[in-house]
Amino acid sequence: MKFSVNWLREFVDLPKNPEEIADLLTRAGIETKNIETRGAKIDNVIVSQIAASSRHPNADRLTVCEVDDGSGTKRQIVCGATNYKVGDKVPLALPEATLPNGTEIRKSKLRGVESEGMLCSPIELGLGEDASGLLILSPDAKIGAPIGDLFPADTILVVEITPNRGDLLSHFGLAREIAALSGEKLREPSPLRTADTTASGAKISATRECPFFSARRIENVKVGPSPQWLRSKIESVGIRSINNIVDISNFVMLELGQPTHAFDADKLKGGINVRLALDGEKFLALDRKTYSLNRDNVVVADEERAVGIAGVMGGEETGVTDSTKNILLESAYFLPASVRRTARNLNLPSDASYRFERGVDPDMILRASHRATELIREIAGGTLATEIQVAGKLPPNPADVSLSYEKCDRVIGIAIKPRTVDEILTRFGLKKTKSTRLRGATARQASTAATWKIPGYRRDLQRDVDLIEEVLRAYGIDKIPRTTRSRFMPVSPADRSHDLETLLLRERLTGSGLSEVRTSKLISGSASAFSEGAIELRNPLSEDHVALRPSLISGLLGVLERNIRAGTESVSIFEIGRAFIPPSGKEERHVGILLWGNVASAPNWRSQAKRSLDLFDLKGALECVVPNLSFRPAKFPDLAIAVEVWSGDQRIGFGGQLSASKSGAPGSVFVAELHADLLLATGESAKKFQELDRYPAITRDIAMIVPDEISHEKILCTIEEPHEPLLERVDLFDLFTEQIGAAQKSLAYRLTYRNRSRTLTNEEVTEVHARIRERLKRELGVTLRE
Repeated sequence: MKFSVNWLREFVDLPKNPEEIADLLTRAGIETKNIETRGAKIDNVIVSQIAASSRHPNADRLTVCEVDDGSGTKRQIVCGATNYKVGDKVPLALPEATLPNGTEIRKSKLRGVESEGMLCSPIELGLGEDASGLLILSPDAKIGAPIGDLFPADTILVVEITPNRGDLLSHFGLAREIAALSGEKLREPSPLRTADTTASGAKISATRECPFFSARRIENVKVGPSPQWLRSKIESVGIRSINNIVDISNFVMLELGQPTHAFDADKLKGGINVRLALDGEKFLALDRKTYSLNRDNVVVADEERAVGIAGVMGGEETGVTDSTKNILLESAYFLPASVRRTARNLNLPSDASYRFERGVDPDMILRASHRATELIREIAGGTLATEIQVAGKLPPNPADVSLSYEKCDRVIGIAIKPRTVDEILTRFGLKKTKSTRLRGATARQASTAATWKIPGYRRDLQRDVDLIEEVLRAYGIDKIPRTTRSRFMPVSPADRSHDLETLLLRERLTGSGLSEVRTSKLISGSASAFSEGAIELRNPLSEDHVALRPSLISGLLGVLERNIRAGTESVSIFEIGRAFIPPSGKEERHVGILLWGNVASAPNWRSQAKRSLDLFDLKGALECVVPNLSFRPAKFPDLAIAVEVWSGDQRIGFGGQLSASKSGAPGSVFVAELHADLLLATGESAKKFQELDRYPAITRDIAMIVPDEISHEKILCTIEEPHEPLLERVDLFDLFTEQIGAAQKSLAYRLTYRNRSRTLTNEEVTEVHARIRERLKRELGVTLRE
């Protein structure tokens, strides 16, 4: 939000250097993002009045204006703007003027017509970003006066306000904070004449969403341009001037933080009712767009239709125009959550919703109404109603908070005198109601706790640590001495889990050639692979993030799609993250793997053949992280070929080939998803270093014909169990099915034998090899091929 330093000085004394103000705020946790300078002290730029205007004889888009510059002689100016009328006062750059953008003004001819200067837009004078037309000045501006008299030099602070500090969204609010931080005296706004309230004329049907509503009638107003001082103030912080009534409403919002809204009272039908919108109810807003409402939206309505979206924006049909004579001024309290939901659902943010959704000060509601009506009476005339129509009750103040001085010292790290603590909290607007001695306190620690009454504008102060934070912000965190707290911490379960995840999963998968990716835990609502039953969010941030992912594979498929569009020929990726299992939303840590495309290898002149990744490549990746891996046939709705992944006798996940209908990728896509917590529960340590073998190995082959139903896994188990101490490894190197016979296959295995302490003899190997051959024939009934 933008703040005018000149405006802030009306409420508190500030340092002369704006950088000091920014540093004070930033040190207190209120970040000042930028410092801008503003003003129009430009030589040879003056106030002029358009006396006459006619079309340019040689250009359809240009006009020729006669302007009065106060010298007694009219000047002829060629102008390309269309937003003015005869009688308007506008800035005139005289010959020899140099504008902030570097433009030098000289007498010249435009399409054959002489021009003795230039009429200026806001952007040309550095007073805004509007380049669409001339800067229309206040009717009160004196002809011939330097433009700098209307736009004095000012400094603008661009401050980043956190969502919990709605009390800072006004000049008075920020000045109040600066006074509390600096110890300077705060100057309250001028006292106002108050009016009685009456409980008639307004009704609240949605009492939860709108606890309090007020309206005041003002008759016989004269709508027109705002005086220059008012325009300058709101335009200095980026608010465009519209007319005096709307500008006053914006001014009060910027000054006190309470939004108000003026209705054309003659366009209202009957009394005001704050109610829930009807499903499908249409509303034409001030931005001239029609919105379809529902029962989650709150509206301000008359007897016939909605005239405003509560806390967000008024309606076009009842807006203030130049013909308005009587107005009804609204000032109310709307539930922050309701305003926030409506503004987001309708995609209709506004300056009012920005404040209401962060919470406004209930004590400012009637105060802002009084301030606005006084300004309307002063600037636009009119007769004020003697009473303000009110409905409902103001929200109660926050609950009192008790603070222990001993805890304050303990949390901050140094002893701060209770008197200093009291002074700081008092400056922040808190009131001390009572002091008590805590149980067990010594005489030296008497009155070690105090109860504090929280003002209505600081609803973020709910616990004692919130008060301690206020003390620290004002005392100065730079005054807290540094201390060394180096010490060894015992390994926690979280540390062990992270180490195992890195050693057993991440390092092994990346070592196998897979790349790690990170995808969002939120997925779109459209039906896609592995998203069935996803738990939807009540208040999604966007259409692409409406549900919690039940599986990691949906995110991996999104990565695959982006890589294919980028021209990638092979994708081998994995992700370790949280999945949310429907219907309860239980969180589980999963590992997702996706393989697609060709085996990654650089093309070379010796071999141009490419092999596509297949299910066995997926199995190879899983073998790196799953001890005692085995596959079992399964059925999954999104998989054309599906298997269950087992580690020993425990099922830990699933995998297979994705159905073609679930993926737009050319070729086969292979996926797997494992329950990482179950996998890491085994606590298998990282692989240990092993020296190179000193003694040679002996290899023997076994070829056999086996029935199709006997799996490779079963053959391996038969060869390796019972454990043969000399058998080092078993490799399948041949598979043959043709001309063998129905439902049979030929398999060939290479067995490697080694003793790590000596050289083996042929007799030893022959004896072990023979036992294995006999076990295969006896237990599996295979036919050995000699």
